[in-house]
Amino acid sequence: MRRWFAALALASAAAIALSGCVRQGATDGDLTDDWPALRVPTMFVPATDACLPRVTAIVQASTYETVDCARNHLAEAVHVGAFTGRAANGPRPEPGSAALRTARAECDQRARLVLGGDWHVARLTLNIALPSVSAWNGGARWFRCDLSETDSIDNTRPVNRTGSLRGALIGDSPLVHRCFDPKLIGNSLNYMAPVLCTEPHGAEFVGVYTEQDMTWEEFTNSAGQAHRRCMSLIAEYADVPNNSDLPYRAGSIFYPPSQREWEEGDRGVRCLLWSDDRKLTGSMRGVGPQGLPVT
Repeated sequence: MRRWFAALALASAAAIALSGCVRQGATDGDLTDDWPALRVPTMFVPATDACLPRVTAIVQASTYETVDCARNHLAEAVHVGAFTGRAANGPRPEPGSAALRTARAECDQRARLVLGGDWHVARLTLNIALPSVSAWNGGARWFRCDLSETDSIDNTRPVNRTGSLRGALIGDSPLVHRCFDPKLIGNSLNYMAPVLCTEPHGAEFVGVYTEQDMTWEEFTNSAGQAHRRCMSLIAEYADVPNNSDLPYRAGSIFYPPSQREWEEGDRGVRCLLWSDDRKLTGSMRGVGPQGLPVT
């Protein structure tokens, strides 16, 4: 009797298995088909069109943070690009490398599109942020382009602002460099105090030129060349002849990028008209020889 019961029990179990039925609370014999599929790991990439509470040259996923652009922030990510081809192989690009100069050029163009003009003409600075070395070694190949408002033409340290910079250079922007009252200590320029162009002043921003591909050391040893390039911009801006009389009409003040920016590929030199012997009381734009006479 016991043998018949055992056989009947085994037959019943076999029938259940063949029919595909499983008793409540029991397994179906397959230990993996009910588990959710594991997600494929994704590489961290920072967001674009996002405002940032701090400025950093290295972005790490563990400390990454964005804020609403309506709140105080120090930077705005306007573009995230990617190193490709040869630049994506080997170690992470560093200042002085062709790869980083190419990335900076891409950042520059995207910044101009976002702003509606050249950021060099305004109280703005452009920084490039990279992944950490460990993230690069793990496959990260992105770079981020960050725009920040600055305090003045002298102090390019980012300052807190509210609101996006998108379209900030369209129209009559308060960020654009205009007229200044230079403050000197002896014969050395101390700082440039921004003033209205209708107020007495001794300097006026006239534009930016892009220096040739030379090293930082070569540039710092060729101040005369920067002066001549700026004088050409002054002549064009004021609509006066660029001849031997020009130095008797005005002088120049110029602001190059920092050494770090230069080595990253920024070669935009800001130029200002300087009047050291008389105060100006209006803009020198297009005034001609009578408005900017030989003295």
